[in-house]
Amino acid sequence: MGRKLLLEHINVPGINTFKVYREKGGYRSVEKALKTMSTDEVVEEVKKSGLRGRGGAGFPTGMKWSFLAKPEGVARYLVCNADESEPGTFKDRYLMTHIPHALIEGMITSSYALGAHTSYIYVRGEMMPQIRILEKAIAEAKEAGFLGKNILGTGYDLELYVQPGAGAYICGEETALLESLEGKRGNPRIKPPFPAIAGLYGCPTVVNNVETIAAVVPIINDGGEEYAKIGIGRSTGTKLISASGNINKPGVYEIEMGITVEDFIYSDEYCGGIANGKRLKAVVAGGSSVPILPANLILNLANGEKRLMSYESLSEGGFITGTMLGSGGFIAFDEDQSVVRNTWNFARFYAHESCGQCSPCREGTGWMEKVLHSIVNGTGRPSDMDLLVNVAKQIEGNTICPLGDAAAWPVASAIRHFRDEFQWYVDNPELSQKQNYGLAHYADPLPVLETIEN
Repeated sequence: MGRKLLLEHINVPGINTFKVYREKGGYRSVEKALKTMSTDEVVEEVKKSGLRGRGGAGFPTGMKWSFLAKPEGVARYLVCNADESEPGTFKDRYLMTHIPHALIEGMITSSYALGAHTSYIYVRGEMMPQIRILEKAIAEAKEAGFLGKNILGTGYDLELYVQPGAGAYICGEETALLESLEGKRGNPRIKPPFPAIAGLYGCPTVVNNVETIAAVVPIINDGGEEYAKIGIGRSTGTKLISASGNINKPGVYEIEMGITVEDFIYSDEYCGGIANGKRLKAVVAGGSSVPILPANLILNLANGEKRLMSYESLSEGGFITGTMLGSGGFIAFDEDQSVVRNTWNFARFYAHESCGQCSPCREGTGWMEKVLHSIVNGTGRPSDMDLLVNVAKQIEGNTICPLGDAAAWPVASAIRHFRDEFQWYVDNPELSQKQNYGLAHYADPLPVLETIEN
């Protein structure tokens, strides 16, 4: 069994309550940080840990914290991004539902490190049960003296608030989130200035993901160097993975970074293999915004070595033969799944969720959805694949926020690796309505198509 840092006590009855969480060692990091460490020492431990942002970007957390401006007399804020909206990702919701105090504890310790006295948890509006759970946990923590004025007699003050969002995927982007938190439309801001300089209400702000903030707890409890011993290379610690699709055991798993993708899919400890004894066709490894990979490339690197569940291994080969760990939304497709239909489904999502601020994204996502819709519905043309790749190129890198990239990458990679499937839909319009282009059409292992460059 791999080591568990965040989900160690997940099956303990009542772990969602302050009493049981405290009995299992909860809030030790708050006591240690506030009573025995300076704010700089807490930041240094996070740096030593090598913790990278668990929301998708994977940027070093300690480095991000160190960028926070500290002008005299100006408020600083910590904002938790709990606007979990990435299709295929549900690990933050799971954590907030079952161990809410892990997030509350992490918020207190992290806020202290950053010198923030008011902090916010911005939660996706559809997650009303989780919002109520968090508000109850905050009330429990405050009653126990871990929030409010003069926490634990240390002189440190902190107020923590839960803010519901309005159900917009774009608010998962940190500056759009801040706009929404200020009561405005959730449009991403042009950067610079970055939030560390001018964030919430124009003040220095750090925005971190739920899992990232929760991971601060074991880092402070055990030390950054101990945390860094877990994992592999620059992918340190553990990672929560949302596993779904055609697998025997969908759910949220905490893995030690560096296990093989093959073990994650096929071992009984995790996904338990492909459902109904079918073969693996493709995987989206990090949520809908990352490139899809065929079975042979997700299980192995180009040199034949095993692909690992780590930032570096999954991205090896760039976007030609690699992908991204992203938010950890791991979706497995079996041999009967249609890559074309699933790509269209992703494209529909991004076309709907584009805020419309940037014309490449506003127009391009709509065009990609329409072209994919025509292919799926039997009215596609032979030139459509090249058109889709061209549109994706026009979007990528030309928008204020990464939503444009998130929309372009799945489409470009699907055509790169499964172009023959798209061609089959164009060539067989009468059959495409009745059956999927399954694994039986492919050689074994699946071919790597490198004829279209990103």
